[in-house]
Amino acid sequence: MPSPTDIRPPFTRESAIAKVRAAEDAWNSRDPNRVSLAYTVDSEWRNRSQFVQGRDAIQTFLADKWSKELDYRLTKSLWTYSDDRIAVRFQYEYHDEQGQWFRAYGNELWEFDESGLMRRREASINDVAIEEQDRKFHWTAPGPRPEGDLGIPNVK
Repeated sequence: MPSPTDIRPPFTRESAIAKVRAAEDAWNSRDPNRVSLAYTVDSEWRNRSQFVQGRDAIQTFLADKWSKELDYRLTKSLWTYSDDRIAVRFQYEYHDEQGQWFRAYGNELWEFDESGLMRRREASINDVAIEEQDRKFHWTAPGPRPEGDLGIPNVK
């Protein structure tokens, strides 16, 4: 699987899907440095109500996130794309220190520079408490979602 930076605009449907999967795999590594390398040095984020700017701030944000969102597992799905933008929907599961599981549902809007680095990310996310038996994502983490796992079902 290519890294997120190996896939550059202008996007085709196939390259947009590959970009989404590469991003998903990077996030599932739970490695803040690895994930941050897919973003421009001055990348701008809106994540829920937080505003983050730059790779260093992204690394700090992600390290803090994954210290609280334990056993994190993410799946992303392409929503739409254009020459230098991609929209995704995603779901991820995690539990807190008390063992309460959550599923987060969200949408992201991505904008890329010509080298394939993301210069802007806007994320809207809602968390829902779930019971452990209601979990969907059971692969070994950290690590990529298995090829046979279909992720988020397409709704027609």
